[in-house]
Amino acid sequence: MLSNKDYSQMTLNELVSEEKKMNSQKTPFALFIGGLVGVAVWSTTHQGGFIMTILLLISAVLSGNVYSRNLKSVQAEISRRDSVG
Repeated sequence: MLSNKDYSQMTLNELVSEEKKMNSQKTPFALFIGGLVGVAVWSTTHQGGFIMTILLLISAVLSGNVYSRNLKSVQAEISRRDSVG
């Protein structure tokens, strides 16, 4: 998911399968983000430290941002190909 694939070089079928794969990963990814936030909250309430809490929250936000950006770029490429062809 963190790899930078060149979606413009992929065929339409590959793009559709990539989108399906990313959509099927939504729930596990949401659980991962929720786990990071949960550990951050637990860390805050149990004297875990401010730095650890901030790092966990930043990593949750950055991970979500990367996932969302990748999904949007796949969908934009599919949309571009559908409008052209």
